[in-house]
Amino acid sequence: MRFCDTHAHYDDEAFDADRTRLLGRDLRDEGVEFVVNMGASLEGAERSAELARRYEEVYAGCGIHPDEVGIFGEEGSSQALSVMARLHGLLEQPKVVCVGEIGLDYHWMVQPKEIQRKWFAAQLHLAAELNLPINVHSREAAQDTFDVIVKHHTRAGKTLSGGIIHCYSGSVEMARAYVKLGYHIGVGGVVTFKNARVLKEVVQTLPLESLVTETDCPYMAPEPVRGTRNDSRNIRYVIAKIAALREMDEEACAAALLKNAKDVYRLA
Repeated sequence: MRFCDTHAHYDDEAFDADRTRLLGRDLRDEGVEFVVNMGASLEGAERSAELARRYEEVYAGCGIHPDEVGIFGEEGSSQALSVMARLHGLLEQPKVVCVGEIGLDYHWMVQPKEIQRKWFAAQLHLAAELNLPINVHSREAAQDTFDVIVKHHTRAGKTLSGGIIHCYSGSVEMARAYVKLGYHIGVGGVVTFKNARVLKEVVQTLPLESLVTETDCPYMAPEPVRGTRNDSRNIRYVIAKIAALREMDEEACAAALLKNAKDVYRLA
């Protein structure tokens, strides 16, 4: 079985002891065709781009997570212009395949809502300018995330080119609306949890072509390894659950999900 991980964090210190072995050999040997490592801060984006340069099967997402958008400072300031210029430069590098992870997080509220929305929109504009897909973080902000994406879907004649709604936690109806806009739904370990009723319904009712697999590793390990450090090899448990929910063969399911991810990130 061949599969992929559309959202990982191998630059995290949790992988300091075995990162080289995992990315250089172990993941590939156990069926992982490629990984997209997401930058969440500016430094994380730079580390992600470096991992993509170093390892053949690794690609990068570069963006500023909603918790980190304070780095921009005041809109129009030299600081904001400098951060955006550095991000722009990273996004033009080979093997950087999306703007991410970006979005809204109303759980921790590290930054005020209006500040999060402003810099989310700014990064959407950058994605449209560069014709790159986006990878979207949305926590306890489902409606606002959707509204910002819809509002900025087209700007100055440039339209967002789709992407992935990471760790999807919204309704079935909203998932359908995202699919109509050209987005894919990121499904990870949560789908294996007993209380993930709505996500399971999303997986059962949406077209298979609209789903992709992810880990968010080292976090969100699926059953039966929940509570341990997650890595991309555990995608096999996610695929098994998706296949069971859709009553289909696991190998066929894995092949379809891999193709979907390649299509999103233009790796086909």
